[in-house]
Amino acid sequence: MERYLAGLADFTRRRRRLVVAVWAAVLLGCGWFAAHQFDRLSSGGWDVPGSQSATAATLLERFPGRDGVQLAVLVEASSAGRADAALERTRAALSRFSDVRVAGSAQRFESGSAAVLPLLYVGDEDEATARGTALREALVADANATAVRVIGEPALWSELDAVSKAQLARAEGIGLPLALVVLLAAFGTLVAALAPLAVGFVAVAVTGALVYWLAGLVPMSIFAPNVASMIGIGVAIDYSLFVVSRFRRELHAGQETDEALRRALASAGTAVVFSGGTVVVSLAGLFLVDVNAIRSMAAGAIIVVAVAVLTATTLLPAMLAFAGRRVDRFTVPFAHASAGESGRFWPAWTRRVMRRPGLALAAGVALLATIAVPAFSLRTESHGLDQLPAGSEVRQATERAGELTGFTGPIQIFTDDQQAAAEIAAAAARLPGIRSASGLASTDGSRYLVEVVLAADPESREAQAVYRRTADTATAIASRHRTEAVVGGMTASVVDASSAVTGNLWKILLFVLAASYLILLVLLRSVLLPLKAVFMNAFSVGAAFGVLVVVFQWGWLDWTGYTSPGYLDPFVPAVVLAITFGLSMDYEVFLLTRIRERYLAGAPNEQAVAEGLAASARTITAAALIMVAVFGAFALAGAPSIKAFGVGLSVAILVDATIVRLVLVPATMRLLGDWNWWLPRPLTRVLHTPEPARSRLA
Repeated sequence: MERYLAGLADFTRRRRRLVVAVWAAVLLGCGWFAAHQFDRLSSGGWDVPGSQSATAATLLERFPGRDGVQLAVLVEASSAGRADAALERTRAALSRFSDVRVAGSAQRFESGSAAVLPLLYVGDEDEATARGTALREALVADANATAVRVIGEPALWSELDAVSKAQLARAEGIGLPLALVVLLAAFGTLVAALAPLAVGFVAVAVTGALVYWLAGLVPMSIFAPNVASMIGIGVAIDYSLFVVSRFRRELHAGQETDEALRRALASAGTAVVFSGGTVVVSLAGLFLVDVNAIRSMAAGAIIVVAVAVLTATTLLPAMLAFAGRRVDRFTVPFAHASAGESGRFWPAWTRRVMRRPGLALAAGVALLATIAVPAFSLRTESHGLDQLPAGSEVRQATERAGELTGFTGPIQIFTDDQQAAAEIAAAAARLPGIRSASGLASTDGSRYLVEVVLAADPESREAQAVYRRTADTATAIASRHRTEAVVGGMTASVVDASSAVTGNLWKILLFVLAASYLILLVLLRSVLLPLKAVFMNAFSVGAAFGVLVVVFQWGWLDWTGYTSPGYLDPFVPAVVLAITFGLSMDYEVFLLTRIRERYLAGAPNEQAVAEGLAASARTITAAALIMVAVFGAFALAGAPSIKAFGVGLSVAILVDATIVRLVLVPATMRLLGDWNWWLPRPLTRVLHTPEPARSRLA
């Protein structure tokens, strides 16, 4: 890999004009598609194939008035007459939509001044969000003391689409300037600081276009761009930071531009490639969850990491070849830093840790274990409506409609026995937490549907408890009639999706552990160092989960004005686990490759660890601060689930780059001594492991 990347550095230096021109053309070609990626995103993808809720959704198509996506129009007026007039205007406007039909008579409330008109969208479900947007534009109005609102999942996801787009722009507007400040402080020159920022911009823009094209082939979740942008900005800038730091260090050591570029890409570039590979493999673990929305988020993140590696190893070297020694131009007076020095702090810090490795290891483990303890109380729930701001149009209208009619999203029970259906409806109506129950026959009379209207939000824990009681009751009655009951609806979908995610967490963890170990084994040519690395990463994940619980469940930061939801979305722990394991390897790989360089050059283990840590600590700190700044921006500007991603990843990276990398890793390596580099002889031959300058292992 080092030889290949050194050759790539030579190619990009000689053909730098061509490389930059190609990337400029790619960027220009991707611009429009990246700007319109939200136009193709899907609100669905949460169904679990083979589950009862998915089977029920298929059966629902056989029933009149249920063969589509349900919506409704909420009308509230100062009088019954004005409500009637608004309903007439609504019906007239709906005549322009061939794929939306009125699904029944309007329900009237509050002496006729409020009404709910049921609608049914019978078009392509992948276009439901776009149709929700069109309906809101055509129907929503505030005039003549009358308010008209559109509710239902297409309307909810339509508004969330717009909210997510605005939140993404706001988060990037916060994160990129903060990253520039950190880069200026780290490099001390404007040219060196702008290069990583440019690479990050290109990586995110190209990924946006790829998401647009991929969404034309498979459904992509509305959350995919936010996750991809959050990760892409961080990793692209971090990878570029590693390469630029090494390039400047070589220049300051007296190397010519071409040799400095070769050495930078051979060393830091190797760390970038293996780090990116580890992140990609870790994210691939999310494909073990058979939920398309999760997989689409993983796909977006994998794409942006792959593009970040590609830009950091092709576009960036070409830019550095153009800059040469001018990379140190336009010095920032208040943040001047020499790339060739580690300063006084880090060597002193390293000596302190190495002097008492046992104490440092015990203190670090105790601190991280304490932070991780709340993770044992982690609780997940799914509330799509909570992803919208409290004052949003669709959220307020949906909550108001729930107060008037009972909550939308009934439990749906299917059976092929009419008598069983009648008994299920009667028994369900008597259960606590249920507002009403009614029956309906399919168009061919072969199936019977019982719809159970809940008295609580269908996504709430209360509704899930009612769902389980209802499902048990329906199953028992169907069994007595020698038939079966299929139970579905919104609550069932939430339960099935949550179970699919949380039930596969252990598979994701094992996959990520095994994959990370194998990649580091190949890179580091060691049996024990990769094992140590995966255990250290587990501490970072545990600390992230612990902080997520105290912030979002226990509300320890509510004094700041933030209102904690009291739960975590089911997909947050899985995604944070996969991303954290991948990103944590950035610093592990960068640090250990520097230490290994010293060791292979002939330095004893303790000296190699001390010199490698002192030389890379400053870069690791700057890289971590960039990640924290980017993730923190999304924590400030995102929806609740994106906030949780931002907080969890910020904590994990901060812990990993400080306590883990700068305390636990050197302390452990000091204690292990030369056993850090032990590799069985058969593996030594297979991996073509070079011998250190003077062999010290027996």
